[in-house]
Amino acid sequence: MNKMKIIFYGTPAFAVQNLEYLHKNNFTISAVVTATDKRSGRGNKINSSAVKKYALANNIYILQPKNLKVDSFVNKIKDLAPDYQVVVAFRMLPECVWSLSRLGTINLHASLLPNYRGAAPINWVIKNNEKFTGLTTFLIDDKIDTGAILLQTKIAINPKETAGGLHDRLAQLGGPLIQKTLSDFNEGK
Repeated sequence: MNKMKIIFYGTPAFAVQNLEYLHKNNFTISAVVTATDKRSGRGNKINSSAVKKYALANNIYILQPKNLKVDSFVNKIKDLAPDYQVVVAFRMLPECVWSLSRLGTINLHASLLPNYRGAAPINWVIKNNEKFTGLTTFLIDDKIDTGAILLQTKIAINPKETAGGLHDRLAQLGGPLIQKTLSDFNEGK
């Protein structure tokens, strides 16, 4: 299973924890795809995404396309010939990209789909005083967070929990859920 070639898509710290889990559990990460570097903060310095920083520190090949549909990027993904593509906290992939993995493109979403599709699901469950939330892995399709659900893990939300605290708890659960999803999917379960 760990010999399968994976391309990982993500940008923020939430994605890093999942990338790190896969990397430390000896999954073959052929490349990471992350947001382009941007100027921000005092001094308008160029800043890299959290995923890029992790990839640089661990000698993982990095791709930072501005446009996911350009031939040069699509051809690079074809050349890397991924078995799986794993998406965590990244923008929507076009079909010309997500269709390139041999076995599937899997997304980890921070809600119990179909509830709280789209952006900021952690903030919305807190705002709406939900009692439970969780993580969902699903196969990407041509709409936002609508693909076939593969696995879910459910957790209780503490009544005084903040979005930041819930974010951190969910981020720790993501890597094991991705690993189980890849394992089960690979075994045809």
